[in-house]
Amino acid sequence: MTVENDIGLLERTLTALGRPAWDVTPEDIDRVVGDLALAGRAASTRREYVQIFKGFHRFLQVRKAVEIEAGFGVRLVCPVDEFNASRHIGDDSPAQLPPPTPERVAEFFDFLKARIATARKYGPAARDYAMFRTLYHAGLRSEEASLLERPDVHFSRGPFGKLHVRFGKGARTSGPRPRWVPMLDGLDLVLHWFLDDVRGKFPNSPVLFADESGGSLHRGTIRNRLRYLMELEGRPAADRFSPHALRRACATHNYERGVDLVAIQQLLGHWTVSSTMRYVRPSATFIEDAYRRAVTTTLGELTAEEGSPA
Repeated sequence: MTVENDIGLLERTLTALGRPAWDVTPEDIDRVVGDLALAGRAASTRREYVQIFKGFHRFLQVRKAVEIEAGFGVRLVCPVDEFNASRHIGDDSPAQLPPPTPERVAEFFDFLKARIATARKYGPAARDYAMFRTLYHAGLRSEEASLLERPDVHFSRGPFGKLHVRFGKGARTSGPRPRWVPMLDGLDLVLHWFLDDVRGKFPNSPVLFADESGGSLHRGTIRNRLRYLMELEGRPAADRFSPHALRRACATHNYERGVDLVAIQQLLGHWTVSSTMRYVRPSATFIEDAYRRAVTTTLGELTAEEGSPA
């Protein structure tokens, strides 16, 4: 397939994306291909849309990257990867792979934490650590995290404190759907540290996770930042994951720990439990682990009953 032979399809794709090709994000690709799926378009058609854009973006990288960076300040990074829109295209999508395990997530955060002490710039390294911890523990979308402001952090609300996600994703055409998200698993301590010791390293602005000019990080920047950090970590490609995979990991790991599915639905801001179920991918040993917990609880209760006075 060439751009010349498929200019009509390319034009339709760019029109649907609604922005210049160099500004397109993975979420834009997801949106367009998802709309095609909802419209009943065949998997082959959806694949054509993605491939024509990918080919055009590759052309821009090879022929126009210097001009685009000079004119618009954008370094071209293709938004089509194994984590995003491919899940809409076929049943064998790599996006259906399980999310990172708790152990893998912990290893990555250990790497980020250790990097703070050695990074050339303390502020961005510490911000990255706090931001990706927030994506995971609060189950936020990248765009939701990018739009958080400092007044959205409420340490005194509830037993753990809460984040006010004012720009939660709503249903189609319904506008933002705000929600309150508890700061679980020590996220309150992380954000206390971040606000006390790190945020002041950046220009003064309301933005919580600011860039070096004090503005909001673009959701595409967050994705590229995560990719860069995992490259620094040096793990094989199979161990890498996307910001959205951290959100799926939040759902899965809380479910495996016994958190009620409706509670996870509220945490993630889904309209229905069925949406949440698509995020939950229990580990291969989930049944065995649940069985062991049940047996251990039962044995503990029986032992307590046997030891109690008649």
